[in-house]
Amino acid sequence: MDFRLTDEQQLLVENVRELMARENWDAYFAECDRTHTYPERWVKELCDLGFDLIMLPEEHGGLNLGLVTLTAVYEELGRWGAPTYVLYQLPCFDTILREGSPEQIAKVLAYVGTGKQIWNSACTEPGAGSDVGSLQTTYTRRDGKIYLTGHKTFITSSAHVPFLVVMARSAADPTVFTEFFLDTSLPGVRIEPLEKLGLRMDSCSDVYLEDVELDESDIFGTEGNGFKRGIKDFDFERFLVAASDYAVAISAFEDAARYANARVQFGKPIGRFQLNQLKFTEMAIRLDAMKNMVYEAAWHYDTDGMTATQAAMCKYYCVNAAFEVVDDAMQVMGGVSVAGDHRIQRIWRDLRVDRISGGTDEMMILTVAKGVLRTFAS
Repeated sequence: MDFRLTDEQQLLVENVRELMARENWDAYFAECDRTHTYPERWVKELCDLGFDLIMLPEEHGGLNLGLVTLTAVYEELGRWGAPTYVLYQLPCFDTILREGSPEQIAKVLAYVGTGKQIWNSACTEPGAGSDVGSLQTTYTRRDGKIYLTGHKTFITSSAHVPFLVVMARSAADPTVFTEFFLDTSLPGVRIEPLEKLGLRMDSCSDVYLEDVELDESDIFGTEGNGFKRGIKDFDFERFLVAASDYAVAISAFEDAARYANARVQFGKPIGRFQLNQLKFTEMAIRLDAMKNMVYEAAWHYDTDGMTATQAAMCKYYCVNAAFEVVDDAMQVMGGVSVAGDHRIQRIWRDLRVDRISGGTDEMMILTVAKGVLRTFAS
């Protein structure tokens, strides 16, 4: 596999590099993180470069450049310490185009280029996280309408998106799981933001649904297919988490390396002490392994398809390896990294959340093991 970028891909990466070098985005990100604010101005600048067109098919006005291109852009953004986790929605048009009705598709695509948050999935509940089958939100048909009732929790982006795709089970037949394209401004929808350790530039909320009135046209996809649809698209989300975490780990590594060359103790730069050299060796190896893993998975996605095993493997390894890189970088930088306002603090907090967000480490282990063992089943 040849992962060298084409001229078109390289141009896009260079445009992103120029954008990031144009101003001190770190100060903007720090303020957004402190105030739990979505960095819309920055995202809009990216969209002006065509970021949200990378995975969009040409027939819908997109560039259709594939996942390898998106990964290269993530890598460049991460090197600058950018919060790439807020961009997860923008490459995810495949779900809407595949499952949505023409009206639903039109509503989502109307936001292309705006930099605004558009939609997210609402599946998790107080009693149903990894065990999606235990969800209790229900839908009931009554007098020609559908009524949605339940409580979703830890729902990413829910404080600001105009649409949520909500999974519920039929009150008439609890074995049937269906998703609904929900306008969050409807009566009966109540959203209460939650505090969060990391990933603070994207909201996380409780979503209460109190007899929300919907039409048959609000069904997302086909009735009864909600569970299968959700499982399928988990794989893409897991890859994006992996690519994002690999990318931001680069910035921590490079910050620590510059610091180790400049910081002098006992008459020499601390980078010349063997204990720190061991840290840099292990950080470099982890970064190289992550890079090869995410680019290979992206290549498979663009060519012969990325499997659930590959996606889970990427997320499990990259989330943990990236956290180890950032943690070692903090150790090298000492007091500068924990007592000041260095961006590495934000990145460290973000990565710790990702061991839970998008699928826990434990679920990734189960998914990988299941896929690997199935290959050798008689």
